[in-house]
Formats: sequence, structure tokens, C-alpha cells
Amino acid sequence: MRNLVALPLLGLAVMFQSSVMSHITLLSGFADLPLVMLAAWSIQPQVDSGWQWAFLTSILVGFLTRVPWPVVGAGYFAVVVAAFLLRRRVWQAPLVAMFSVTVVGTLVMHMLTYAGLAVGGNLLPAQDVASLVTLPSLLLNLLFAVPVYILMRDLARWVYPGEENP
Repeated sequence: MRNLVALPLLGLAVMFQSSVMSHITLLSGFADLPLVMLAAWSIQPQVDSGWQWAFLTSILVGFLTRVPWPVVGAGYFAVVVAAFLLRRRVWQAPLVAMFSVTVVGTLVMHMLTYAGLAVGGNLLPAQDVASLVTLPSLLLNLLFAVPVYILMRDLARWVYPGEENP
């Protein structure tokens, strides 16, 4: 029952990503709202449904991109793994964990995407991709990390009432 909130929320996030966020660019990079939302949700201490959210996010984003589904899925599952690992180690500083998961998730997602596109025959210069796409995307993801974290923290408190709400 608690996972039912994921479908409309992630659906809206993916629609917002494809219609608005993709036009907010810095050089050639843009923020990945589903990735930041998945990181913020998975970093919450009471949440245990990060895997289901990663699966749903992978399906929804996979429909909209030219990146193969296994690449998208591996990237979003890596975000959840990083969030679960950091949640246990950095539980006193959730914003530090959120920034760390956002950085790791963005870099892993971009490396996997680059590799997936290179296998598909779209080889671009790695230095240009890093400086024109990955670093600006990372900066934009970090810019949206705090507001998204606050919204997901409040949502987790609403969805999981009475369970470990620091």
C-alpha cells in the first residue's frame, strides 16, 4: 500500500523531467530529477522500498530515452545501493549523505550511459562529455538535491507515520 504513492509521484517526476527539466540546461548538461528523487527517497531511514522505486523509475525513464534499459536500470539501482550503504554509515548527517549519493549516482549514471552509447556506436570524446555534460549535470543535480530531499523527507514521514522519524 505504501508503494502506491510511487507510481503517480514518479510518473509526474518523469513527465516534469521530459517537459521542463530537460530545457533547464547548463552547457549541455541537465538535471536528472528522477535520480535525485530516488536518492532522496532511498536515503530516508524509515524507507525500505527503494528497490521498488528504482525498478519503477527505470521502466518509466527507459521509455523516454535512447539509452538501453539495462543501462538505465543499473544506474538507478546503483543509486539505491549507494543510498543504503551511506544511510548506515552517515546517519548523523543526512544532507552529506544526500550530496554523496547524488554525486555517486550522477557519475555512475553518466559513465554507464556513455558506455552504453559507445557500445551502440555513438562514441563521443570522453573529455568533452565530462566537461560539457557530466560536470554541469552534476552541478544542477546538487542544486536540486536540497529541495528534493526536504520534500521526500516530508513524504516519507507522511507515508511511514510513527516509524523512526528523527
